[in-house]
Amino acid sequence: MRLGIATLIIAYVLSQFYRAFLAVMTPALKADLGATPEDLAQASGAWFLFFALMQIPVGWGLDNIGPRKVTAALLALGGGGGAAVFAMASTPDHILYAMMLIGIGCSPVLMASYYIFARIYPPAVFATLAGMVIGIGSLGNIAGALPMALAVEQFGWRACLWAMAVVTVLVAASIMLAVDNPPKLVAEDGAPKGSVLDLLKMPALWAIFPIMLVNYTAAAGLRGSWAGPYLRDVYGLDTAGIGWATMAIAVAMVIGSFAYGPLDRVFRTRKWVIFPGNMIAVALVFLLWAAPNAGVWQAASIMAAIGLFGASYPLIIAHARSFVPPHLIGRGVTLMNMFGIGGVGISQYASAGVFRMAQGPDVAVTAPYQAVFLFFAVPALICCLLYLLSEDRLG
Repeated sequence: MRLGIATLIIAYVLSQFYRAFLAVMTPALKADLGATPEDLAQASGAWFLFFALMQIPVGWGLDNIGPRKVTAALLALGGGGGAAVFAMASTPDHILYAMMLIGIGCSPVLMASYYIFARIYPPAVFATLAGMVIGIGSLGNIAGALPMALAVEQFGWRACLWAMAVVTVLVAASIMLAVDNPPKLVAEDGAPKGSVLDLLKMPALWAIFPIMLVNYTAAAGLRGSWAGPYLRDVYGLDTAGIGWATMAIAVAMVIGSFAYGPLDRVFRTRKWVIFPGNMIAVALVFLLWAAPNAGVWQAASIMAAIGLFGASYPLIIAHARSFVPPHLIGRGVTLMNMFGIGGVGISQYASAGVFRMAQGPDVAVTAPYQAVFLFFAVPALICCLLYLLSEDRLG
């Protein structure tokens, strides 16, 4: 099983790469395809939306088919196929379609490992293991920053995408060979028990859904879409400069994922680790809105800090998982993931419209970006406050 987990973590490295690499390709895609910041924000949003829409069927598949076949098939067809479509793109619409496919392909990867953890390890260590996967997997976030920027400059973006298509198919094949499915939990008559509707009837989960919806929106939105155009337009950074700045965000997110993982056992609470961390992240987004031209180092540092303090995603999943019965683990973790990734997808799509509406001949170059930052900050603040209604639990 350890080899299988290792292959799933490698696949999650790819997932993190694919959700973040567009930011550093902003100059190249604008020059070759005429892609605007709004085009790339919508393409990034499509990745997250289609990823989120797949979570319900993926949850059913994990519980009824098992993580091996579900993950290998979707990653090969969607991930590998989508990367190939991207490599052949001739218009911004082709990038949109490619990101849809890649989102579908990446949709089962993280949840497959979480499903295995929930089935074979004690609940007390779930958050630590979940944070470990995100922390290691976030190396893909780093790879999608400066290394991808340098590779694009050296080899061109099409060659890079063809290489990623081949790597993705090879990783999918390794999952098929190495992952073992945990035994299914079934009722006495042999039929699977329960459905996602049983989860939606749980008031405890509805108190966690709001913060799950917004936890990842600002960090993912900045890292995956808006950091590149913002740093280019406001500070004049080139591809390499954007790569350095986005790598700082990525490294901060890795550190945050590892740091949050064991904190529930250190402080004997999940709620009171998640809430203050997210409130700090929200305050930093407001700071970015209030001082968008404070300086390139200040802006990059603020965005990195947002990535650091907003990395409580695995701990929120662990909080929700503590309320989910064993026979619904697959659907439980994917339902939460649907809210988390869906929130990013919706906000990315909508942020493109916010950016467009804030543009004008007589507005400052920072104004459209300030509108986007405020759009991230206000819903996050509201949903963090709603999380105060949740019940703390360590089980």
